[in-house]
Amino acid sequence: MVKACIFDMDGVLCDSESVIAAAACRLFQERGVTVTPKDFEPFIGTGEERYLLGVAEKSGVVLTMPDDKETLYRLYADIARRDLKPIGGVVKFLRTAASAGILLAVATSADEFKMDVNLAAIGVEKELFTARVTGDQVIHKKPAPDIFLKAAQLLGFSPDDCIVFEDAVNGVQAAKAAGMRCVGITSSFSAEVLLANGADWTAPDFNLLPPEFKKIAAL
Repeated sequence: MVKACIFDMDGVLCDSESVIAAAACRLFQERGVTVTPKDFEPFIGTGEERYLLGVAEKSGVVLTMPDDKETLYRLYADIARRDLKPIGGVVKFLRTAASAGILLAVATSADEFKMDVNLAAIGVEKELFTARVTGDQVIHKKPAPDIFLKAAQLLGFSPDDCIVFEDAVNGVQAAKAAGMRCVGITSSFSAEVLLANGADWTAPDFNLLPPEFKKIAAL
């Protein structure tokens, strides 16, 4: 029986990976360097600071934190408010799961500002989540398990009572390191890649979940 669900945000609650990549590419373009969304793939799920710095180190660009991260968020918010969409079926899943008494948490490597922008853009109330953990609340980012362990603690459940929904390799590895079962949402990486990194199930979105979860979505 599912008791608690912990959701990554980008690529799980909302289809934001292309949005953040577009904003990041624009930031680098302003620095006179052309990069592509593919350059950022190894850093998906690690938090925006590492997301930028990882590509900056390879490109020879000097960035200043937190100023450049704030610039990224400004560029991102402009695009997200116009273009951001929820992952298929996720809004219904969240609401039906909460109505069934399943506790929900969001655990994102992003900062609170980005979380607020995303949830507002897809029409999901923050209060739907019993716990909200952002990247600035933990020292060790994914693939370390800290963010998921903190979410479970706030929910009042042990790790083996929690199901994590993740789209990124780093996030799946973090969920497994936390001792939690994990559904890999294939919005950013293929099912094969997510399964190879420990995902217990995969699904393209919340309309096509494994049989174990369809009952929740149908409530």
